[in-house]
Amino acid sequence: MSRFESSKFIRNPQVMHVDVLKSACDTLGWSYNVVGNELIVTDAKQVSSLYGEFALKLNLVTNEVLYNTFYMPNAIQKVEELQNEFYALNAVYAKNSLVQEFKKKEFTYKSNDHFTPTQEEVYSFFMVGRSKDKNEDEPVAQIKFVILKDGTIVTDSDYLPNDVNERAHDAMDVLEKLMGNKRIMTKKEHIPAKYLSKMKPRRIVTINQK
Repeated sequence: MSRFESSKFIRNPQVMHVDVLKSACDTLGWSYNVVGNELIVTDAKQVSSLYGEFALKLNLVTNEVLYNTFYMPNAIQKVEELQNEFYALNAVYAKNSLVQEFKKKEFTYKSNDHFTPTQEEVYSFFMVGRSKDKNEDEPVAQIKFVILKDGTIVTDSDYLPNDVNERAHDAMDVLEKLMGNKRIMTKKEHIPAKYLSKMKPRRIVTINQK
């Protein structure tokens, strides 16, 4: 997240957060258990026997999903079934996680009263931050968020005071880890001249290792 920028988390269908996957499996009535660093789905109500093999498994370290296509002839159908349920739950998870992380950085939630949900866009709202810099003449700024049906997060921002920008970046860094997806950031082409001298580059912390 930054000033005069739009960004988008690019969804990776092979990455699923464990809590959301569990909820999706519970909703679908699929059986699973956790063994070591893996969540293993042993019954996905598939049409064929798995002969003791897994239907799918999730690596709890990388959040990557592996599907058993060898013993599951209807694997494509089952993947679509799971993804449809997962994405609906993931949209809720994305919104709740985003609001939670930004509140930790002293942002407040603001509803988007002009937004009407569509088949593609399910949530839209703002997170509002206030600068602690007493010399800042525009201390209050907001970031617009849109959550797509699969949990993809899309952002849009204009001017953010330097300290607000730092806190927004910190929140988005945490979200990248929670969602398991990188974000693509696109700078806006035209930035009003009055802001150019006010914007400092993001603070970078380096640690010297001996």
